[in-house]
Amino acid sequence: MSQKHQAIKDSALIAIFASILFVQQVALSFLPNIQFTALLIVLYSRVLGFKKTSLIVIIHVFAINILSPFGPVIPMQIPAMVVGWLLIPILLHTIFKKAESAWSLAIIGFLFGFIYGWLFIPVSIWILDIPFLNYLYADILFEIIMAVSNFLTILWLYEPLKKLLIELKNRYYMIDVESLSELK
Repeated sequence: MSQKHQAIKDSALIAIFASILFVQQVALSFLPNIQFTALLIVLYSRVLGFKKTSLIVIIHVFAINILSPFGPVIPMQIPAMVVGWLLIPILLHTIFKKAESAWSLAIIGFLFGFIYGWLFIPVSIWILDIPFLNYLYADILFEIIMAVSNFLTILWLYEPLKKLLIELKNRYYMIDVESLSELK
């Protein structure tokens, strides 16, 4: 496959996976902090790699803020959202590079549920003038919901979705799975 064809396929793949992130988040937005975003970003990080996942995350954050029927977040919060979602691929390709099991990734997803909420604290305190403790009290239930949602979705769905995504990726890029297993 030529580099031009590879770039076209990569662009299409990134657009499709960013769209999946967007659609599932909008579809589940009536449930506060219950979504598959962390699961999908973990999955993309492990199967597609850091660069493609980072592009997917950036496209997703801007799409959700521009196209969401519920309106954008406060513009000053967009950097926190970008950093928050990018933390998953960054951490999974550095500190947690060896975390491969659904259990270890689910624990990371659980912790991420709190970290993501904490990234919005500086904007809430300095720009929106919300007292620190008031923010924590108001947000802790939502952080717990996100943490539990991340933990359960990653624990239950990561392995089957990873197998499916690897199979689809190999077929998409026309990689002969049998010849790959012979190379091992």
